[in-house]
Amino acid sequence: MVKTFGVIGGGQLARMMITPAQQLGFEIKVLAESEDSSAQLAASQVGDYTDLDTVRKFAETVDVITFDHEHVPIRILEALETEGFNVQPSSKALTFAQNKLLMRERLAELGLPMPRWKAVRSIQEISDFLAEVGGSAVLKTPTGGYDGKGVMFLTDASQATGWFEQFEVLLVEEKVEFVRELAQLSARSVSGEWLSWPVVQTVQKNGVCSEVLSPAPNADLEQAANIARAIAQGLSVTGVLAVEMFETADGRLLINELAMRPHNSGHFSIEGSITSQFEQHLRAVADLPLGAISPTKNFAVMLNLLGVDESNHFVEHFDKALTVSGAHVHTYGKSARKGRKMGHITALSDQSLAEAMDIALAAKQALHA
Repeated sequence: MVKTFGVIGGGQLARMMITPAQQLGFEIKVLAESEDSSAQLAASQVGDYTDLDTVRKFAETVDVITFDHEHVPIRILEALETEGFNVQPSSKALTFAQNKLLMRERLAELGLPMPRWKAVRSIQEISDFLAEVGGSAVLKTPTGGYDGKGVMFLTDASQATGWFEQFEVLLVEEKVEFVRELAQLSARSVSGEWLSWPVVQTVQKNGVCSEVLSPAPNADLEQAANIARAIAQGLSVTGVLAVEMFETADGRLLINELAMRPHNSGHFSIEGSITSQFEQHLRAVADLPLGAISPTKNFAVMLNLLGVDESNHFVEHFDKALTVSGAHVHTYGKSARKGRKMGHITALSDQSLAEAMDIALAAKQALHA
């Protein structure tokens, strides 16, 4: 039986796993990248997650390995699994989260809805694809991209000059004319139990999530949940799975990206759901019964606190934010930097999303004072 969780990565997701692990009666240890990591309260080891000996040493101290991010090299995870360590989600599943080309190929095999896409190996192939999709496309690196990095919008193939110097093959996708972006969170246990939260609407600014509305207004909840279930089962995902999707004007949902870990779009669940995504992830990877996902109130709004400069840590005016009734403020203990995810605010309402948004914005304004 799992008694100790080991989380690779010392970011805010690991930080937010600490409390639910303790509430469940488990010990949690973190392999952090630095002494001053966001999850330093549980950092039992500081080291390089790309070094097998370092990760093996950490794995020897815990019962199950899980993740704050998807960047641990697959070769290291495969080596751990060969040696008998419990890795959740497995290297086979994480391959699809790390490599967007492999993800597209597997989702195509499962017959799931996606934008038109193609693996390209030359400028000419990009040019041919642009002609096929009407002149606008999105170029992506197969690995390493997140929060807008490793992504370029194209109208001319020559814009990709230089990209093939680092990658032999790239992924190019049609630029989808969508009306909004959605995210479907679910969790699947080692033994196959599966549950999903209602699909949420996400609002992006400069390639980074800014707002989350739960549930997404007028969304097809069943369609979104069915897509997530098919992915979780088809890719043998364990733990929390986030499926980011585009919704088109005619109501179609097209899969954009996957994350196999707690996700920014699910932070609202800490206060907004009977079982948060962080507790659910731990339950799932330990193969415990999954917790109820019913909302605590009808509506929830989450606002990211993105760094505004090199000095505002969003704690200087914490007392002012605490005067906003109904606002829940989380800070991540990070050094200040413009554009960095420094924390988030959640607000709930039984009346409307608009009321929850007003509460969250009032708290955010106080923190920016």
